[in-house]
Amino acid sequence: MDWDHLRFFGELARNGSMAAAARRLGVEHTTVSRRIQALEKQLGAVLFERAGGQWRLTEAGRQLLTVADSMQSAVDGLERGPLALASHSEGPAGLVRVGATEGFGTQLLASELARLTQRYPMLSIDLLALPRMLHLSRREADIVISLERPKRGSVVVTKLADYRLYLYGQREYLARKPLVARTEDLRHHSFVHYVDDMLFTRELQLLDTLHQPERFALRSTSITAQYEAVRAGAGLAVLPAFLADKDPVLSRVLPEQACFTRTFWMSMPVESRQIPRIAATWSFLRDTVQSMRSLLCP
Repeated sequence: MDWDHLRFFGELARNGSMAAAARRLGVEHTTVSRRIQALEKQLGAVLFERAGGQWRLTEAGRQLLTVADSMQSAVDGLERGPLALASHSEGPAGLVRVGATEGFGTQLLASELARLTQRYPMLSIDLLALPRMLHLSRREADIVISLERPKRGSVVVTKLADYRLYLYGQREYLARKPLVARTEDLRHHSFVHYVDDMLFTRELQLLDTLHQPERFALRSTSITAQYEAVRAGAGLAVLPAFLADKDPVLSRVLPEQACFTRTFWMSMPVESRQIPRIAATWSFLRDTVQSMRSLLCP
C-alpha cells in the first residue's frame, strides 16, 4: 500500500473540497482525485460520497480518518523531536496556515507575515483571510485569529488585542444629507451592513445596538466590500478604525455613541505549540499585533 495516499485522503476529508485539498497539498486537483481512487481500489471500499459539491466521508472513510490522524500525529512528533532540532539552526521551515478575519488579515497581517517569510526563507505562510469561522478541529488552519474565544477543544488560547469600530460615512455623502447630531437622526440615512443570515459571529451584530435601519443600500459578507460601498457614498456603516481612519474620504459619525470595542483571540492546537514553524509564527503574531495597539484602538 502507498501510505502517502493517506496524506491526500486526510486533506480531502478535512477540507471537504477537492480544490481546497489540492491547494493545501500544492498539487492539481486531478492528482488528489487519482490518489483517492487508487486508495479506494487498494482498500476495496468507497471512502467519499459527493453531496452539494462537497466530498463527505462514508462510514468506511470515517474509520480510515482515525488512522490518518494517528499517522499525522506521528509525523508531528518527528517534527518536534531530534530530527527537527538538527535543522533548527537554519530557522523554522515548512508551511503554516493562519486563519484570520478578512479585514484584519488583508489590511494588517498580510504585509507583516510577508516580512516573517523574508526573515525565514524556508518558511511558507498560507493566510486565510475569510469572512467566516475557521475550525482547528477540522485542521482548516494551524493558527486561528477569531472574534470569539474558543470554548471547546484541546487548544492554546491567548488574547491578542482589542480593536475599535466606529460609524463612518463619506464626507460628500454627509454634506448633502441631514446632519446627524444624535442617534434619532440616523433614520434619515441609508446603511451598508452584513447579510444578517450569513453573519459568521454575533460579535459583529453592532448596528442593532445603535439603530434599526428602515433600509439597507447594500449588504455584503465582505467588510472590504462594505468599506468600498461607503467610500462610494452608498450610506453609513460600522467599520474597523484600522481600516477607515486612514481614509481621508471618510468621516466618523456620532463618535461618542457609535464606538464599539471587540477582541481578537488567537488559538492553536495544544500539540502544535512545540512544532518550530508554528511556534515561531505564533510568537511573531503575538509580538507584532501588540505593537499595533495605537492603530487598533485609536
